[in-house]
Amino acid sequence: MASVTVRSSALCALALLNFLFVFGTGAEFVRFISFRAIYHNITGGPPLCRDSVSWSEALRDSAVLCAAGVDIVLLVLFAAQHSLLAWDPIKRTCKSVLGVLNRAFYCSTTALALQVLMRFWQPVTGAPCLWTVSTAPWDTWFPLLCFTLHFLCWAIICSILLIFDYPELLGIKQVYYECLGLGDPLSLKSPRAQRLYAHLRHPICLELGVVLWLIPSLPLDRLLLATGLSAYIALAHSLDKQDCEYLSAQLHSKLQLFSLPPGGSEEPDNHKQ
Repeated sequence: MASVTVRSSALCALALLNFLFVFGTGAEFVRFISFRAIYHNITGGPPLCRDSVSWSEALRDSAVLCAAGVDIVLLVLFAAQHSLLAWDPIKRTCKSVLGVLNRAFYCSTTALALQVLMRFWQPVTGAPCLWTVSTAPWDTWFPLLCFTLHFLCWAIICSILLIFDYPELLGIKQVYYECLGLGDPLSLKSPRAQRLYAHLRHPICLELGVVLWLIPSLPLDRLLLATGLSAYIALAHSLDKQDCEYLSAQLHSKLQLFSLPPGGSEEPDNHKQ
């Protein structure tokens, strides 16, 4: 009995540490993606690029090529970690070794890969911007508009993750269910929900696309980041007709709940799908 208690306590402690690490990394990623790209425009920070040089001159600059090369390597490393650990043979091996901590391990290594990307990311300041908003009054209003839209997108992303079973996504629910002897929480979901989770684990594609591309200035390193992450998001998720029908049915069900009058109920025919 004591050994079971010690094991449960150890699992809970590891799950909690994983949650703190992943949550902290997520907060830092928001700063890296959004606030760093907008803040310097609002406060008049140092320029992100050199519009006085031509692209032909910039692409012959060894400092520009070196910085861009480092950024590309960091993106490849992140994509490799995220894809290899999701590959079925490796996923089965990790699950057999780590058991209930498999999902937490995946989230922790993803957060670690993001930390490496953010720590070693190289701004490319020796090349011109692909675009920059510098004409008054838009040089003031457009950064503020970007800030507002980024804030709304991150709020939507957090809301979607909570609806999409955030504890299970981070591996906390697996540990909780294991300690209570309830089994794998994913196995208790409907087959259609399990199928959707296999194809779309992170339902934040549109909002993340907005925060990646909607910025006042687009230097070369931001272009590499936005292109790399957008391409990975597009290739990593493979929704099909059955998934879209399931999402449509779930959305219709949620909208019906919100449309009910307080304390009222719908007619039975309206519940048919």
